[in-house]
Amino acid sequence: MEKVLVLIVGAGPSGLAIAPCLSQLSIPYCIVEREDCSASLWRKRTYDRLKLHLAKEYCELPHMSYPCDTPTYVPKDQFVRYVDAYVDHFNIFPKYSTSVESCKYDEDHNCWDVMAHDQVKDLVFEYRARFLVVATGENSEGVIPEITGLHSFDGQVIHSSSFKSWNDYAGKRVLVVGCGNSGMEIAYDLANNGVDTSMVIRSPVHVMTKDMELSGPVWGHFFSRQRLSAVIDVGTTELIKKGIIKVLGPISCIQGNSVEFEDRKERNFNSLVFATGYKSTANMWLKNGVSLLNDNGMPKRAFPNHWKGDNGLYCVGLAMRGLAGISHDTKKVAADIKSIVDSMGPF
Repeated sequence: MEKVLVLIVGAGPSGLAIAPCLSQLSIPYCIVEREDCSASLWRKRTYDRLKLHLAKEYCELPHMSYPCDTPTYVPKDQFVRYVDAYVDHFNIFPKYSTSVESCKYDEDHNCWDVMAHDQVKDLVFEYRARFLVVATGENSEGVIPEITGLHSFDGQVIHSSSFKSWNDYAGKRVLVVGCGNSGMEIAYDLANNGVDTSMVIRSPVHVMTKDMELSGPVWGHFFSRQRLSAVIDVGTTELIKKGIIKVLGPISCIQGNSVEFEDRKERNFNSLVFATGYKSTANMWLKNGVSLLNDNGMPKRAFPNHWKGDNGLYCVGLAMRGLAGISHDTKKVAADIKSIVDSMGPF
């Protein structure tokens, strides 16, 4: 058993971002990460042409700016380099390939008992932490909806997290299911390079151009207040207007390569790409998180009061505000832990 003051679960941008905030307050911490690297979503489960959809000034991690020559919309590879530089600059040493199997609050000892699995050594060991920070992200696991006959599809079925480039789909007929930022951008990448591309769009889409986003935070405020989700257009809407990307309604069922839609139309496809979102997996291992998280593993309380639960339990990066919301969370969590540490006895 290892005693730690603060245990951070997850070494994505959220988990890494709180590390220097704690260090500057002289609060020791430990980070565990189930993958073998930091920011694994960005390194392993994003498409090649990805760029941050918000301008860089809204996407900086705490206490470190991007290099001066970084473009306004940061490409994936440059963001990964920024994360690596962040880890080096702040001397962050996550324990990689270490997955949390279970975690529960021990009322007798006033701490969190965490069982973790070292995947390299195949050993299970225990942490005892006074504070627990859930930083496993909103995108822990890709979601593919249940569709009648999906198992019978003869072609390739993937989640958008496995999509890399249009090169893998040359000469094929592809159906992209979903019209969020990932779905719209994947469809653009395919169609713009000559791939026969269709999209499933089930409901109206709120589209913003990048010049609208650059005009200031008023748009983000508007969409937040109206509880709408905005898609940043990269050129997809123009291809839809020209008929290069064909828009279809909800899927009714699938049989072999034939996909039937609710309007009774049928189309044949070689590949299905489900850009249908992700889910949090925190509830799979966190046993006493009801003060903080709902049944979907997301905060019960709305932003900006979402980050704190009971008994030293916190979350970072679960407010559905992307990188722009991480700085808010980390500063709040670090300050709160500091105030408690200053008032409590030895751990």
